[in-house]
Amino acid sequence: MTLPPLDPVAFSLGRLHVRWYGLMYLFGFASGWFLGRRRASRPGSPWQPAAVDDMLTCAMLGVILGGRLGYVLFYDLAAYIQEPWEILRIWNGGMSFHGGLLGVIAALALFARSRGVPFLAVTDFVAPLVPPGLFFGRVGNFINGELWGKVSDVPWAVVFPSGGPWPRHPTQLYEAALEGLVLFALIWIYSAKSRKTGAVSGFFAVGYGLARFGVEFVRVPDAQLGYLAFGWLTMGQVLCLPLILAGLILLCRKTPK
Repeated sequence: MTLPPLDPVAFSLGRLHVRWYGLMYLFGFASGWFLGRRRASRPGSPWQPAAVDDMLTCAMLGVILGGRLGYVLFYDLAAYIQEPWEILRIWNGGMSFHGGLLGVIAALALFARSRGVPFLAVTDFVAPLVPPGLFFGRVGNFINGELWGKVSDVPWAVVFPSGGPWPRHPTQLYEAALEGLVLFALIWIYSAKSRKTGAVSGFFAVGYGLARFGVEFVRVPDAQLGYLAFGWLTMGQVLCLPLILAGLILLCRKTPK
């Protein structure tokens, strides 16, 4: 099917243009807040609603700052050195999950230290709240017509306005389904029972890493980077390898619940 040009602006209020990409982040943060409140209300939960609000505020700041800086450093540093003002234009896209993850880790480490609670206990609480945000973020990529896949003849292939006349894998939707919906269902069920500290965080890291690594095989790499090795290894896959390893370590290590 041919994707018609989608207006990245959802609506305008005078000279203020509200873009779908920004709304997707807002929806993602709102879903995380709602689910966090719900988890905190479970019987026996050690978390209070006010603490959840503060925790997720820190996480949101980490996502935005880390995601943008991660994209700049990992994917297109040379271009941003030439035009540094473009760093502020996040509404045009250009956010890195791995950079956002590092930003969230730093923010939650500060939160855990300020509250005197174990860092992994915080990340175990936050991990199940992340996949819905990933879902909305990938939908935003689809609306922006960016991060599309390789040319394909599958029935659901999409002709993107910015991707030439050829039908392509809608890899944004693949990632929305795998990293968002499927991972959310699995980690929500997994975290419903008591697990050893760090296990839920490890489950998320392995689940995301495997899903992203797999989709990268049919996703077109960033033009400025191309393939890094073997004619198929992308930057996204390289960044997923330490994430998967860290997740496996958290899952396999022996520690009391």
